[in-house]
Amino acid sequence: MSEIRRARVERSTKETRVTVELTVPGDAPAPARITTPVPFLSHMLEALAKHGAMDLRVHAEGDVEIDDHHTVEDVGLTLGMALDQALGERRGITRYGCFSLAMDETLVDCALDLGGRPYLVYDLPAIEGRWVGRFDCDLVKELFQALVVQARMNLHLHLRAGGNAHHVVEAAFKGFARALRMACAPDPALAGTLPSTKGAI
Repeated sequence: MSEIRRARVERSTKETRVTVELTVPGDAPAPARITTPVPFLSHMLEALAKHGAMDLRVHAEGDVEIDDHHTVEDVGLTLGMALDQALGERRGITRYGCFSLAMDETLVDCALDLGGRPYLVYDLPAIEGRWVGRFDCDLVKELFQALVVQARMNLHLHLRAGGNAHHVVEAAFKGFARALRMACAPDPALAGTLPSTKGAI
């Protein structure tokens, strides 16, 4: 699996315009190029790119004068679509990934499966109803839910310790990035075959 797996997706609605270009995590690390009208979202996407060892470019415009919701959700949708396209048939990938991310007092566990069935288990109670600056932390769930559906992945995020909202969100994104990198990595034992007894993902 020496070929770099990459995709480019554009999504345009009356509310947002989002373009995502990415390489599969681990294939081609590069400095992130992120432009969104939501500064904390941009910060988290930069962390995702860095810890996922991916070339990630995101350009987003949206109706943030109303609310950040549409922009954050549509970035999640477009990111998930691009990841799904870049993974292709998913032959030879490890498929599963997990990572426990410590950040000061905070500990977040992340586990995921790129097996084709979307499902999100989201257990980050410390950030419910919280804000980081101007960012509504309830939108973290919206982003991951949108991403999970379009990327066709099963994702579990669990808070084990901590309560600082900034740390919890950042640990979730970094833990997700590390687990995703593991799941996307080639599994030499599979020799390019599908990581499923069903013969399809």
